[in-house]
Amino acid sequence: MTVQCVRVEREAGERTRQQLAERDLIAEEYDIVVEDGWLYVPVSDPEAVPADMTIVEYDAPVRETATMPADLLNFDPSYERIGKVAIIDEDDPNRARDLADAIVDSDLPVDTVLNRASKIKGQTRVRDWEILAGDSTEVTHREYGCEFHLDLAAVYFSPRLATERHRVVEQVEAASVDADYAGGEQVVDMFAGVGPFAIPMAKVGATVLAVDVNERAIEYLCENATRNDVEDRITPVAADVREVAPEYAGWADRLVMNLPHSADEFLDAAATFASAECILHYYDIQHEDDPFGPGEAAIREAFEPDYQVTVETRHVVRSYAPHELNVVLDVRVER
Repeated sequence: MTVQCVRVEREAGERTRQQLAERDLIAEEYDIVVEDGWLYVPVSDPEAVPADMTIVEYDAPVRETATMPADLLNFDPSYERIGKVAIIDEDDPNRARDLADAIVDSDLPVDTVLNRASKIKGQTRVRDWEILAGDSTEVTHREYGCEFHLDLAAVYFSPRLATERHRVVEQVEAASVDADYAGGEQVVDMFAGVGPFAIPMAKVGATVLAVDVNERAIEYLCENATRNDVEDRITPVAADVREVAPEYAGWADRLVMNLPHSADEFLDAAATFASAECILHYYDIQHEDDPFGPGEAAIREAFEPDYQVTVETRHVVRSYAPHELNVVLDVRVER
């Protein structure tokens, strides 16, 4: 079956395989193949593969020895994985039970199955879970060389945003090389969660102020900063970011505003944080008819006329709901 694979010279194959495994990118249901001096490693998410790796289509055989959930069911299953946790979204309790049993009985490296039991809710953006296998909602997730420990019942986290987070982090890396001061960029992650933006930014040289109103999220962020050896580059703060902004007025070279349902309510704080020249990554959810217009208008209202506002990127992150898109605006503001 033709699948997306990373192709690498055989001599570098094991190193590449380990790098992909750290990011949970190896498609377990296919065999890794050696042919004509090349190693072909099937990948589960080609968009998340590091840019320096070559992706090709290759007819990789299905692993005959691997049993997948679909092999044990009479329906096509849908699930996602975070570390060793599988997440499902089933309203029918019998169907949920059958899917959980199939996941556990398969060859997937999973020991916990969680079923979504509510929508995201509240100021801390958490949801309820039904534990169908295992005994905990805690998980360790690996992403682009970083490790994050978290409790899905206590904090918000989406593995689906890994590619988008990496896209932003790559911009920080490029900018920090030419920084005029030691230590690279100064970044404020205004809704930091457990650190999926803040920690990789710190790893590429930024000094990061990481703020979140969820105290549990900040506790995990501190743990994750230590796990990834960047605790000396991150200042964690458990508070409403609007209360923190005056203490760091004019400080930020870059702002991450990943609170897509209500980021517009915090643009005054963003304007306080911003230095004379600053980049905003502003996340929004809007109707497909005009996904970028409301966010751009809100940014201009908050920053003009004190700043010149230039929208550098208008990017659709993913489909959020029927006719609704999760989008991001990369915006440069210059005083």
